[in-house]
Amino acid sequence: MNTTPTDKTQPPWYKQGWPWFLISFPAIAVVAGIITFVIAARTFDGMVVDDYYKEGRAIVQTMGRAEHARELGLKAHLVVRSDSIRIELDALDVTNLPERIFLTVSHPTRDGMDQEVLIEGSGGVYQTALAPLSTGRWLFLLEDESRSWRMNGAAYLPTETEIRIDPSGS
Repeated sequence: MNTTPTDKTQPPWYKQGWPWFLISFPAIAVVAGIITFVIAARTFDGMVVDDYYKEGRAIVQTMGRAEHARELGLKAHLVVRSDSIRIELDALDVTNLPERIFLTVSHPTRDGMDQEVLIEGSGGVYQTALAPLSTGRWLFLLEDESRSWRMNGAAYLPTETEIRIDPSGS
């Protein structure tokens, strides 16, 4: 009996390459979905806020504190070194400059690198040690001890080591 090439028996599907190739795409999508879920479950997103009304009121208060700094004629000059910072504060009435100020140095995306210090000074000059700041954009926030005024600025370290903060915009 003669057999033709079409009469050959086909191997089972699991021994052929095409079904495995076609199955690989949905399998990769499932694995990627599981990895994404694990990352989302383990990571805290600090940007999401539960109480938007409360946050909105805090923003209005913050704007009022920045306006108060503008009314006082406050200006700041920050000199950032690798392990310290020097702040020269000036106002319309230099006799009202506080003896202590709060400095918050924060990284916009890395929460664990933020630093808060209470700095004592006299004559509008304040200086303190800081933990080394890595390369990147940093935010600098100055407040008086009673938190009645506030000024903020930003710098890209290590290229920008001097920061001028003038709430009046001049």
